[in-house]
Amino acid sequence: MGNRRVPQHAGGAAGSAPLNGPSDAKASSIEPRRSIGILRLIAILKFAKTTLLIGVGLGALRLLDPDIAAGAQQWASALGTSSDRQLVQRLVERAVSLSPARLETLGIGAFLYAGLFATEGIGLWGGRRWAEYFTIIATGSFIPFEAYELVQRVTVLRASALALNVAVVAYLIVHLKHSRSA
Repeated sequence: MGNRRVPQHAGGAAGSAPLNGPSDAKASSIEPRRSIGILRLIAILKFAKTTLLIGVGLGALRLLDPDIAAGAQQWASALGTSSDRQLVQRLVERAVSLSPARLETLGIGAFLYAGLFATEGIGLWGGRRWAEYFTIIATGSFIPFEAYELVQRVTVLRASALALNVAVVAYLIVHLKHSRSA
């Protein structure tokens, strides 16, 4: 086959990529699909965090009602004493013991973070370049705090969260550099 030109993915000039055969055409079409697939996977993670934070925000605001707080405390104490249930008991007891001002702050903070993650997720799902930069900045800014927390107390959850966020930032940086040079 002769040299054919096909449009490049976002950011490149249309019609400027010479192809030398069917395998080049196939590779050219796979790369953008793989990139959008990974961006959408990152977006799904952001949507999961959004959902979790909305639940935290709603829960914090519901605990302002003394009847709800008492019910949550009774529910936690009824769970028993197995190790997996002790974590839930401690979390509920800690949440119930917060002052109303702290519960409001927790609820509002959770909603603000949920908005941040939702914005990242929507932009990444749509393959928007601004969302990639936004996610690098937002996620990257949390990495030092996550590293500090991990040094203070090593847990699988903290280590996993840090590793995942470092991987997301690293992927997005490489992806942006690659798409700029293409």
